[in-house]
Amino acid sequence: MESYKKEFIEFMVESDVLKFGEFTLKSGRRSPFFMNAGAYVTGTQLRKLGEYYAKAIHDTYGLDFDVLFGPAYKGIPLAVAATMAISELYGKDVRYCSNRKEAKDHGDAGILLGSSLKDGDRVVIIEDVTTSGKSIEETFPIIKAQADVEVVGLMVSLNRMEVGKGGALSALDEIRKLYGFEASAIVTMEEVVAHLYHQPCNGKIVIDDTLKTAIDAYYEQYGAR
Repeated sequence: MESYKKEFIEFMVESDVLKFGEFTLKSGRRSPFFMNAGAYVTGTQLRKLGEYYAKAIHDTYGLDFDVLFGPAYKGIPLAVAATMAISELYGKDVRYCSNRKEAKDHGDAGILLGSSLKDGDRVVIIEDVTTSGKSIEETFPIIKAQADVEVVGLMVSLNRMEVGKGGALSALDEIRKLYGFEASAIVTMEEVVAHLYHQPCNGKIVIDDTLKTAIDAYYEQYGAR
């Protein structure tokens, strides 16, 4: 596993973004882990987060794209932080773009924030986590309605590796199949467990035998095939 991925896993735990215990998800599933990207609240955290996204995007999609699109609302700071990091790390200027929940009819009018989208643009979508793919259902038509663009792929921070709406494939695999573009993550839950199991993080063991058993049981029930 690349060193930045190991650092990112520990960064999520230290930032109280990735938690372990017992959580009820929106889907009703009882999960032994939960991710809340809203816990990234400081300038230092956002700078580091942008760098991790930039490295994963670079490794997965290269730099042959024009726009990072962050769906409202959580995707907005992600797109801003990652575009800045791509500029700093790789010397490549890409534009950031996000959508508004409601179109603005005066001043900077329209449904988009940041850059406009132009015919021929190559776009990477950036999100925190995708569990059901519902956000892409809303985002993809918005992007395609603005211009004749090519969506290169989607980058999220964590692949939960559990079944999506179809009940067989993961949410990221469902997106690949439905929309025809790549969908990737900085890290997978398999990598998280492999790195944290019986290993100290922030001065304590995060995943012990009891928690590992609970995670294994969760994936027995909800893991994607």
